[in-house]
Amino acid sequence: MPQRKIGLTGGIATGKTTVANHLATVHQLPIFDADLYARDAVAPGGEIWQRIVDRYGSEILTDEPAPAPLNRAKLGQIVFNDEAELRWLESQTHPYINQRFDQAMAEHAQAPIVVLVIPLLFEKNLTHRITETWVVSCTNDQQRQRLMARNGLTMEQAEARIAAQMPLSEKCDRADVVLDNSQTLALLIQQVDSQIT
Repeated sequence: MPQRKIGLTGGIATGKTTVANHLATVHQLPIFDADLYARDAVAPGGEIWQRIVDRYGSEILTDEPAPAPLNRAKLGQIVFNDEAELRWLESQTHPYINQRFDQAMAEHAQAPIVVLVIPLLFEKNLTHRITETWVVSCTNDQQRQRLMARNGLTMEQAEARIAAQMPLSEKCDRADVVLDNSQTLALLIQQVDSQIT
């Protein structure tokens, strides 16, 4: 049997992590998460971290002792309001993220199913890495409200982050599987389980 490589994506704050955690804990599937790799990429004191600090200055850092982590809220304010800066930041982190995916895939080459959590799966043309696409979806209003609540953002800030991604409706159109996360958690989990068993 060829390996199933599930590409799990969706919009920001639509529920990708909820689905990934369920697949990891209940179905014991290996999860490779682009967001976790992105955080590792900018680890304090590292080469990529230094390039970011060189570009934006020390005000982009938290108040923690040196080398301080990046202040993600401040960085977000810059890159989600300036497409050129977002592209620059991605050019720094994406080679590292791709390298981590390659490494994880090689280590789990014998696993029957692996899950790649990639928020920008379509935007960055990464569908060659997977055999099927799952999109976690909810209503636009739910997405905005969840993002504001989770990240403590204003409506304008939430809208800027949502606008930086491909429209959710377009992702759903391209998906092999659409997981509807606009109702209860139980209903979402039921949909996930039906795709694995």
